[in-house]
Amino acid sequence: MSNNNFLVFSGTATRYLSEKICQSLGCPLGNLIITKFSDGEFAVSYEESIRGKDVFLVQSTFPNSDNLMELLLMMDAAKRASARSINAVVPYFGWARQDRKDKPRVSIGAKLVADCMTVAGIDRLITMDLHADQEQGFFDCPVDHLYASSVMMPYIKSLQLKNLVMAAPDVGGSKRASTYAKYLDCPLVLCNKTRKKANEVSDMQIIGDVKGADVVLVDDMVDTAGTITKAADLMMANGANSVRAIASHCVMSGPASERVQNSALEEIVFTDSIPYSQRCAKVKQISIADLLAETIRRVVANESISSQYLI
Repeated sequence: MSNNNFLVFSGTATRYLSEKICQSLGCPLGNLIITKFSDGEFAVSYEESIRGKDVFLVQSTFPNSDNLMELLLMMDAAKRASARSINAVVPYFGWARQDRKDKPRVSIGAKLVADCMTVAGIDRLITMDLHADQEQGFFDCPVDHLYASSVMMPYIKSLQLKNLVMAAPDVGGSKRASTYAKYLDCPLVLCNKTRKKANEVSDMQIIGDVKGADVVLVDDMVDTAGTITKAADLMMANGANSVRAIASHCVMSGPASERVQNSALEEIVFTDSIPYSQRCAKVKQISIADLLAETIRRVVANESISSQYLI
């Protein structure tokens, strides 16, 4: 694809994905320099003209916060360099769990970050599997909200599981799991969990029958892996034949890798929206580079992206 009118640039943390996207598009990755100072501050500089160009800035905002600040500086620099449009490609929007006031005197982090991006100069956001779909309304610009099902669904079909059952590790993920179950024409099972505090599950029950089933747990992200591994162990204890999991975002913080390795899960499959460097034989990643590249191509060509959605 000719890149006369658009350029793709990458932040530090997501360069591995940006290179795949550019390879799929058949264009070079833009020349961007990020200078770091000894006190931790950094500066962004475009080393080629972007005047009058549509720029696509690829960066997931997973911890730490430097990734978000880097993206905001990239937006601001592009605006001041007279880019025609500034399109943020944020495969993992890392503040999406803070989407409401769930108790008094707390911030709504997702809305704050959306406002920061607006002030920085964003014209469009391309992201994938936000924690809550309604967060698209936090942005005062077009949002292309993609779904990992585009790459996960073919993978599930390729497994050819004889007694497939889709499952949600908590009630909050029931809509996502239900959508997979309807598309694959298979039963749905839910887990009901209670928490005493964040990242710690105190109790869990299964709603439905998993005896003899090949269960696939579906989630949007796995952080400490406490919920997903507890659900997998509970499924096996209730007579499941096998349990595996799919999730969009591989946060996998703290003891997550050890928990997954020691759990009843046969495997856990993520996209590569976040890099995963820890060693866990059960973790597999499927690339979303082609999906993002095709979305960028259609945005540049003013074409519909609706066919990008499987479900």
